[in-house]
Amino acid sequence: MIHDLIGESEMEPIVGMLFSMVKENYYRLKSIVGEMSQEEIDYKGPNQGYNSIAQLLKHLAYVDLNWVYRIKGQPIPHDLEDKYGPMINEKGELPQVANCSLETLINQYEEVIEMLKTECYRLTDKELNQLVEYENGKEATIRWGIWHIADHSRYHQAHINQLHKWFFQEER
Repeated sequence: MIHDLIGESEMEPIVGMLFSMVKENYYRLKSIVGEMSQEEIDYKGPNQGYNSIAQLLKHLAYVDLNWVYRIKGQPIPHDLEDKYGPMINEKGELPQVANCSLETLINQYEEVIEMLKTECYRLTDKELNQLVEYENGKEATIRWGIWHIADHSRYHQAHINQLHKWFFQEER
């Protein structure tokens, strides 16, 4: 098997390369969590002091959904906001996720990845230079946003791997 960052054949070259980074990280994430039990995805680390894998998966989907709609230049529709959000709760923390199966979380995240894929098909390499509102009045290029989706996934994959390690250390 040869690993490469080749985009979809219908995408422009740079857009395709960026999307392939997102896709590779999404597949990697699915392989990490694929066999986890409900107990493990709900596990919050030693002394229940961390975000659960379920919270992290929901967070990743919501952050990526925000990027899809930034790229579209539209606000997130209310039904999607209700389904995926909010970003944080009233305490400024990731919202709790209760009684949500791994299958549901992965299916929801896959819906967002498919939305991003659709947007990437319509994007040109030149449009990657467009600025969009990011957070707290900051701006970012669409190019940076797609890269950020991939980078953010890898960042939280490290947290998921640590939770997985702790889960099995406590099981012994």
